[in-house]
Amino acid sequence: MAEFIPSATPEQIDKRARAFAGEHFDAKELVSEKEVRDALLERHGEQTQSKLDAARVAICGCGGLGSTAAIALARIGVGHLHLIDFDVVDMTNLNRQQYFVWHVGQPKVTALKSIIYNINPYLDVRVDNVKVTDDNVRELLADDDIIAECFDVPENKTFLVNAVLENFPDKKLVSASGMAGYRSSNLISTRRVSKNFYFCGDGETAPKPGAGLMAPRVGVVSCHESNMVTRLILGEEDA
Repeated sequence: MAEFIPSATPEQIDKRARAFAGEHFDAKELVSEKEVRDALLERHGEQTQSKLDAARVAICGCGGLGSTAAIALARIGVGHLHLIDFDVVDMTNLNRQQYFVWHVGQPKVTALKSIIYNINPYLDVRVDNVKVTDDNVRELLADDDIIAECFDVPENKTFLVNAVLENFPDKKLVSASGMAGYRSSNLISTRRVSKNFYFCGDGETAPKPGAGLMAPRVGVVSCHESNMVTRLILGEEDA
């Protein structure tokens, strides 16, 4: 595995310090594509990283599950991410979703793309600020290899799972349910439901007063999803 050798220029190092102090810079001014890729190669190796580079993953829903999964996949260098959501960030999202106060009122896909850009500005991130429906699902997901179902509303989850299984039986689908409150993380698992359909969560825990959706447990389920997506990208099909 290649040793990572930092290649930032003195100018980039200076701009990083100034950015940390509050001055605004475009992320591409702070780091080159080569340095980002070299760092990933040092961790993952050429064979693994090449598969991650080529992967096309749709994140359907950019709330607690989707924002966390998208950031995890961006950090490992998944080359093509497709963010789909029709909602905007509000203050009640901040207890579990990967947004900041200055994102409140912005479309979630726009806010999430900006976060990803500041992690790795060289990824291909496509956004669709729309609700997934019968009329657009085939066009929306046509170019994606793996679909992560990350909706909040049970009815929307059921719709997407059924739509993908019906319209794209050869695509990989990772879904999630049962993540509310603060029950033991050990109740959460990933299982293979059918050839191309995977399910993450405890499958039963719904929000209730005093035990709603919280960042730690939602994050555990989201990382189950993103890890299963990663395994599929790398050719591992067992849950």
